[in-house]
Amino acid sequence: MVKLNNYSREFRYNLKLAYPVIIGMLGHTLVQLIDNIMVGQLGTAELAAVSLGNSFFFVAMSLGIGFSTAITPMIAEADGANDENKVRNVFLHGLILCTFLGVFLAIAVLFSQPLLKQMGQPEEVVELAYPYLFWVAISLIPLVAFQGFRQFAEGLFQTRLAMYATLMGNAINVILNYGFIFGGFGFPELGVEGAAIGSLIARFAMLLFMGVNVRTNKKFKIYTQKIYKVKAQLNLFKRIISLGFPSALQMFFEVTFFTSAVWMSGILGKNPQAANQIALNLSSMTFMVALGVGVTAMIRVGNQKGKNNFLELRRIAISTFFLIFIMDVVFALFFIATHEYLPWLYLDSNNPLIYDDVIIVVKLASNLLLIAALFQISDGLQAVVLGALRGLQDVNLPALLIFMAYGLFGFPIAYYLGIKTDLGASGIWIGLLFGLTLSASLLIWRFQYLTKKLILNQNI
Repeated sequence: MVKLNNYSREFRYNLKLAYPVIIGMLGHTLVQLIDNIMVGQLGTAELAAVSLGNSFFFVAMSLGIGFSTAITPMIAEADGANDENKVRNVFLHGLILCTFLGVFLAIAVLFSQPLLKQMGQPEEVVELAYPYLFWVAISLIPLVAFQGFRQFAEGLFQTRLAMYATLMGNAINVILNYGFIFGGFGFPELGVEGAAIGSLIARFAMLLFMGVNVRTNKKFKIYTQKIYKVKAQLNLFKRIISLGFPSALQMFFEVTFFTSAVWMSGILGKNPQAANQIALNLSSMTFMVALGVGVTAMIRVGNQKGKNNFLELRRIAISTFFLIFIMDVVFALFFIATHEYLPWLYLDSNNPLIYDDVIIVVKLASNLLLIAALFQISDGLQAVVLGALRGLQDVNLPALLIFMAYGLFGFPIAYYLGIKTDLGASGIWIGLLFGLTLSASLLIWRFQYLTKKLILNQNI
């Protein structure tokens, strides 16, 4: 009990740091939730179109957000060492890289649009997804640039600013979605395409909010007042890229793993794809909580690394593991209790033209949510342990471990059970469960090995 107390006493401070990050991370997913619920009122084909378009967007977004996470531990380490000049340099170089990466990813997604027609997806779904993908691709530019500001602020333990930006963005998105999707407030009725345009405008507003506040906030003034005097340092660009690229791959592998479920369910038809989107969106909401706790682990571990206090580093990291375990047990029980009711949030049962499709989608999604309940703990643990490893700036081997778990084991199992057996969409999600469990186990092993080695070497 005393030993558990050693970790549980950190819960309050961990949550204090994590909750603004969680709300901010939930904001990205909440934008998709709003899109899905509103678009779902139009029909299952429209909901499947959003799913297909977002599958491309999320892969690109994972690279942008994953890359930007390199900034936070570097800022936290420099802050722990009281090196103001290094904090300033990392911020500016990281922001430049994020902006250029956002432009590159947007162009890459735009060039990938023709692939929509070559993936064996339902024709009506592809026709609706094509214009949707155009606008969400452009929104990658403000989104990834926003991450540059966000990771800087979070590295300095200022986690609320991004939360405020995201809440504002969500409010804008809800209003614009209603206007552009349904033609409300005098806007043109654009359906699925309107959802993407609303998200684009909201993301530009978030970027503007973040930039203005970082520039004017007294807490950041010491780092921004001499920002124009910072000279470009090739070695610092290389350092951020060397940490950011493996981190981007880590998130890319996981998002692509889940995105493959969208593509595979599309092969099964529009209804399995719509059901997959419902379950994926709901499980993404709980995953954002894990990502928030993971950011807390990354910040605090990075700060302790700057102080060379590895015993305290390990204790704090393990406290975040215990915290997410408890939270994910609650989420699992919630999904089990509500799996038959949650899918109805997304669909209109009063439309006789789509009623038969709605019943099929609800049944399929309910089954998928039961599987999602089972992988809550694995999914949460692997996200938080990965955050701790990023705080240690250990990114290369974890990227390989994640690839092994998802690419060599999880995906083949999902494909075989989903496409080659009668399990269908449920088989795909059993593959997801296996991959996430293996990933969590391997990352915990890596953390244990690395921290014990650091403590041992320090005591020699």
